[in-house]
Amino acid sequence: MYAYLKALHIIFIVTWFAGMFYIVRLFIYNTEAEEKKEPEKTILHQQFSIMIKRLWLGITWPSAILTLILGPLVMWKGYWYKTIWDDAGKWLLIKLIFVVLLYMYHFSLHGLYKQQAKGIFKYSSQKLRVWNEVATIFLVPIVMLASVKESISWVWGIVGLLAFVIVLMSAIKIYKAIRKK
Repeated sequence: MYAYLKALHIIFIVTWFAGMFYIVRLFIYNTEAEEKKEPEKTILHQQFSIMIKRLWLGITWPSAILTLILGPLVMWKGYWYKTIWDDAGKWLLIKLIFVVLLYMYHFSLHGLYKQQAKGIFKYSSQKLRVWNEVATIFLVPIVMLASVKESISWVWGIVGLLAFVIVLMSAIKIYKAIRKK
């Protein structure tokens, strides 16, 4: 039973992340539609609104909920809850902190979802592009911690994560410069 729960947990993690990655892209496109002239602007907003609603409510939210249900079940069935406070289980505690932060990011996306549903576009497409990468920044340590577990070097893990963030943000700036040309 443990293996099936773990497999389902991983499946819903993947679909949840896919939804978070794609929803921000749709927010970006919907924001950029504001710059179009009528009737193109209205047509694009209508289409993106449908896509955003279906993705967010039909895939991303259910996946987030199922991930939240299956995660503790996997911890329980795998007896991980017994090691979380031991030195060998510190990786899990740190991973869970990242997961809590990821859910906070998810709720921030829900706020953007509600704003755009009302036709409010507070953020530029460039700011949304940066915000889109936050899920990636959480994905890396969560996967590394789940895979490497207690053999992870905390110093190299933090250095690696910071280097990854710097490379990612640099790539966004380079992309912006290329788009302007």
